[in-house]
Amino acid sequence: MMRKITTSAYMPTEIKVESISENVAKITAYPFETGYAVTLAHPLRRLLYTSTVGFAPTGVKIQGVSHEFDSMRGMLEDVTLFIINLKNIRFKLKNDSESEIVEYSFKGPKEIKGSDLSNDIVEIVNPDAYLATINEDAELNFSLVIQKGIGYVSSEDLRDSVDESYIALDAFFTPVKKAVYEIENILVEDNPDFEKIVFTVTTDGQVGPIEAFKHSLEAMYQQMSVFKGVLDIDVNAPLPSQNLSGEHSKLFASVEDLNLSARSFNCIDKAEIRFIGELALMDENELKDLKNLGKKSLDEIKAVMEEIGYPIGSDVLKDSKDQLKKKIAELKSQMSAKE
Repeated sequence: MMRKITTSAYMPTEIKVESISENVAKITAYPFETGYAVTLAHPLRRLLYTSTVGFAPTGVKIQGVSHEFDSMRGMLEDVTLFIINLKNIRFKLKNDSESEIVEYSFKGPKEIKGSDLSNDIVEIVNPDAYLATINEDAELNFSLVIQKGIGYVSSEDLRDSVDESYIALDAFFTPVKKAVYEIENILVEDNPDFEKIVFTVTTDGQVGPIEAFKHSLEAMYQQMSVFKGVLDIDVNAPLPSQNLSGEHSKLFASVEDLNLSARSFNCIDKAEIRFIGELALMDENELKDLKNLGKKSLDEIKAVMEEIGYPIGSDVLKDSKDQLKKKIAELKSQMSAKE
């Protein structure tokens, strides 16, 4: 079939989300022009493994044990095997906590499983997972550091951040057990060369597969937002007017570049705050007055602005406030004109 000349890529219009089971979902999208499907699917698959937030033990302290190659009287497993079994148990912190230390104490005889580790602080998503067996004369007391994170962090990288009385553990945070995609051909207007992406996502239960897919999409959007400034450049204007390098160039970047949480970003977006410089010009009371901005969002924005060198309410810009206000007003005016 002869290929038609076009000036833009075909926009896919169909999306189907199927919940196969509690931990398995299938996401289908189509039609894509040849090559576009894999261009999107491959990075999404990688982000599913690397950007989805999960929970893992990062350190363990066992009473009577000094190192990971030790053994404990009355426990069937040596410490090395105990740690291997521990890594297979999937924890989930309650109350949206970032990190917790959890204490456990067991008396024998007892076969300890994941379900025995569930309490007011943590939920165990694979309760049937086996941990250890202790005999009738044994007592097993240990504490765990459970943290929230993404991807994989080796025990070597964690040694400096874990208390020296704890054994540092390899942390497998990702809750995504499997993420695969298939590219299928689909017919569009008698053209059989269009493509369909079929994603199948399986998680361990710390998060659902659809939530994991949403996380990967959000991560992709956030990473690509670094290029958003290019879209605002007037390619017909003289080059010097496009040069935003200099001491305060980051103030003219979009607030999207701050990578705020959705709740915080939505509050400032509804207030029509578009540039980082607008936040830098505000004091804390002005920020507090933004509609629906809670304390958690306020603290997040203050922390991010301090991190980039423009603390809320500081006098960093005392000599250039008027100039900054004028420049931001011009940029917002240009944006309105384009819309």
